[in-house]
Amino acid sequence: MSHRNVDLPPLNCLQPFEAVARHLSFTRAAQELNLTQSAVSRQIKRLEKNLARPLFHRHNLGISLTPAGERYFRTIQRLLRELDRESAELRRRGAERQLTLASTPTISSIWLARLLPEFQRLYPELDIRILCSESPLHLDVSEYDLGLFYHLDELPAPLGLELTPVFAGEQVICVCSPDYLSRKGPIRDPQHLLQEHRLLIVEDHYHDWLTWADWFSAVGALYHAPQYALRTNSYRLLMQSAVMGQGVALGWESLLQDELAAGRLQRALPQRMPSRGRLNLMQPHHRNPPPAVRRFRQWLLEHAHLAQKTGP
Repeated sequence: MSHRNVDLPPLNCLQPFEAVARHLSFTRAAQELNLTQSAVSRQIKRLEKNLARPLFHRHNLGISLTPAGERYFRTIQRLLRELDRESAELRRRGAERQLTLASTPTISSIWLARLLPEFQRLYPELDIRILCSESPLHLDVSEYDLGLFYHLDELPAPLGLELTPVFAGEQVICVCSPDYLSRKGPIRDPQHLLQEHRLLIVEDHYHDWLTWADWFSAVGALYHAPQYALRTNSYRLLMQSAVMGQGVALGWESLLQDELAAGRLQRALPQRMPSRGRLNLMQPHHRNPPPAVRRFRQWLLEHAHLAQKTGP
């Protein structure tokens, strides 16, 4: 059995009525509502038929409200003002509780997913949504509140975004699983790595600034094509392959802190390479961030600073 109040008027007629009564003009009401004048007129006639009385006097020079129309107009305006206030309050409360983060699949799965339980324990009332994309350029800035992406220092910030480095400085290291080393034996030096071990090589948008050739050059060693290699265009798959003992990969030390601390990965060689890019918080310009965004931003930067200070 329906509980709908059958005495309610057709609700889609109320906004046209309010606009016509306020302007005392079908033409101006139609312009405001982006409707045709005839559509507005039909809505008013439908409402008058439902109420069984006229709401407007039609004159040669225009229209005016009938006494019933005056009372109804005041009632509708009051109800619409209350609805507007309540809707604004609900939107405000919703914005305070909602947080949409954008990041790459790798950062989301390896780093962010391990951090969020701690943040959610501190702020259990917040609703968190994560969008995964390989690049902020693939997303509209209106789709998220904060982004977490690596960005080359020498490049300008993506349009419409303000960048804040998450870590003070980042180092690129080579890593593998303990199981890999137990099977293949220790790696003596970079040349031994090239000749006797499998290099995991990424062939995606990181390929021009996270490469084995750059790492070898940075640590003062000669590079040539490795004897054994596994190549993929997915950095996420590359890191999963490293964890599963398939070979040796390059990665950002800060991003892999939890994997190193838990023993799922370990340093394959002690050498480091300064990263050309850094993990950045990307915040859309010209938007007043709600409390949920401010809380997460402050918490993340404090967490990252402490984690980098203490190390794995």
